[in-house]
Amino acid sequence: MSQEFDEQFDVVVIGVGAAGAAAALSAYESGARVLVIDKCGEDTAGGNTRISGSGWFINSDPERAAVFLRALADGYSVAEDVVETWAAETAKNSDWMRSLGAQVAQNADHHTQPEYVGVDGADCYAGMDTVGGQMGNFLLYDFFIAALVDRGIEVRFSTRATELITDVRGAVVGVVTEAGGQYSHIGSVGGVVLATGGFAADPQMVRDYLRLVDPPLWGSPNATGDGHRMAQKVGADLWHMDNMMTITGIDCGSRLGLYLALWAGRNYLFASLEGRRFIDEIAQNRHGHISRNGSFEHFPLQKFYLVFDERMRSSGPLSPGREMLPVGWKVLMDKGTQWSADNMAEIEAGIIKRAATISDLARLVGIDPSILETTVAQYNAACEKGQDDHFGRSRESLAPVSEPPFYVLEVAPLLGWSSGGPRRDGRSRVVDPSGAVIDGLHAAGEVSSTYSWRKDGGFHIADALAFGRVAGREAAGHSVPSESSPS
Repeated sequence: MSQEFDEQFDVVVIGVGAAGAAAALSAYESGARVLVIDKCGEDTAGGNTRISGSGWFINSDPERAAVFLRALADGYSVAEDVVETWAAETAKNSDWMRSLGAQVAQNADHHTQPEYVGVDGADCYAGMDTVGGQMGNFLLYDFFIAALVDRGIEVRFSTRATELITDVRGAVVGVVTEAGGQYSHIGSVGGVVLATGGFAADPQMVRDYLRLVDPPLWGSPNATGDGHRMAQKVGADLWHMDNMMTITGIDCGSRLGLYLALWAGRNYLFASLEGRRFIDEIAQNRHGHISRNGSFEHFPLQKFYLVFDERMRSSGPLSPGREMLPVGWKVLMDKGTQWSADNMAEIEAGIIKRAATISDLARLVGIDPSILETTVAQYNAACEKGQDDHFGRSRESLAPVSEPPFYVLEVAPLLGWSSGGPRRDGRSRVVDPSGAVIDGLHAAGEVSSTYSWRKDGGFHIADALAFGRVAGREAAGHSVPSESSPS
């Protein structure tokens, strides 16, 4: 392709979330002239970073962190150069953020210890740092936008990357952009950094790779796999495309959902669409994985029903609001979203269905009444016995579903993020199926997450910051001559 550019920069970064901002700032620190573009307007840009918990785990021991990451990968191993870079760079995140001027402090309420206590290497996990010690509420995204502006790094919103530009060798040397119907060819001496986020909002990719059918989204509806397609077009290999995080959710329509937290009462059970229990309802969901059948599995993957009684209804909101958990697109971006404290508004709206008897409840959702009655009776008997022989729910959590009226809510897999994307090495360089580096193409963040299987709290932001910095340095190193280079 002819290299006739409308503009030229040292480094072009696509995406202005944590990975993109880190890449841009790192390239700038290395002396590069940087352009950042994002397809969204200022009011919706930033991908999942914008509406995330905004925290990164504190890596207190890089050597043990490498052990931890290998263990969490289970049988889905990550390349050793990636493991080593991840372990070393995530340990630098907090100091780097402070060097930018962030008031970094450990969050006292969330992820104070690892979710995977007892896994080899978990002793590296020392909590989660955030901006100001606070969770969510756009804090990390807002900090990064201010940091970019303060340094004069140009950010162009409402500017979509449509294609990577390659030279005769196949090296990436720029990007085609579209803004307001106008197309531009922008050159990048050091290459392009893909920080475009995941593909959770692309229904076809979600079906093909995650085997989910139209799940509601917890994260950004703008995560449509743009970077994946651009990278594939220039020959990129893909890795762990089936990894993701789903949690128990409530479909709110318009492709978005709310988190079903179940933090209050215990007078509930999960029933399949056929009306039968199928799992320990209180099994800990560790960022999309639960311990089941002797291993860790993704959960949930299918719709099911939450069946509960009046005691559970009155124990508190089923979905936490912004004041409790300021995370998620629907909660943070739709200011009118507020789950009622006593769940009554949702009952009146028909989101939660109510009936005087279990059999009547079953009829409301099309379940055979005799099956659901038997399911509830067996569960209540286990509560009375203090022992769940079928699924091993703990004795202290067993609370009967016996006080009318009774309620049912359809639960959906709430998709937070995808993890797979273009395969990259420990220097954030994208590689082809033979393992050869595609010169000039780098990736960081959710577009190419490190995590092949399990992950712990604050891991995704930590990964984005770490490999964003690496990608920015690498790209800048290709464009900015060293002091010892001849002029």
